[in-house]
Amino acid sequence: MPQAHTLSQQEIIAQTEDWLEKAVIGLNLCPFAKAVQVKKQIRYVVSAAETPQALLHDLQQELETLAEANPEKIDTTLLIHPFVLNDFLDFNDFLDVADGLLEELDLDGILQIANFHPDYQFADSSPDDMSNYTNRSPFPTLHLLREDSISRAVEAFPEAEAIFEKNIETMEQLGIEGWHRLFPDRSK
Repeated sequence: MPQAHTLSQQEIIAQTEDWLEKAVIGLNLCPFAKAVQVKKQIRYVVSAAETPQALLHDLQQELETLAEANPEKIDTTLLIHPFVLNDFLDFNDFLDVADGLLEELDLDGILQIANFHPDYQFADSSPDDMSNYTNRSPFPTLHLLREDSISRAVEAFPEAEAIFEKNIETMEQLGIEGWHRLFPDRSK
């Protein structure tokens, strides 16, 4: 896979959309994603930030944009940041800062932040554990979601609490070979 600095914003978004369509929607890792993708209610933003502080600034802008936007136009935002927090542990530490920003903006309970990373690793798992692939994206990504949308989706989906376990099962059945067939141009 080419280094992020050699890719255009359009190429970064295209790789992210490809991952969303093949993994998140295609493997049904998130049963709620297809509707917003079909309705074109996902805002894709590529941050040029190269420091956590610059990313925090971009995150604030995107949280405010999403909070003010008509949900029929923008229901969710993927803030892709390929040039900062490429180390998963640094990324993971930043999530506390991101959640603190939500509270500071009084958006806690209105919006929430999910996270995806090329090297995503759940606590107490080994790096090559297939369960990690449920959250592995082509680039570090903060997913900004509306709490109302999540609530409606969960109400409409029977046994929403079982999604996580089903996703791990799906990834284990797929295996690393299956993942590489989905994304032959990626090493992870």
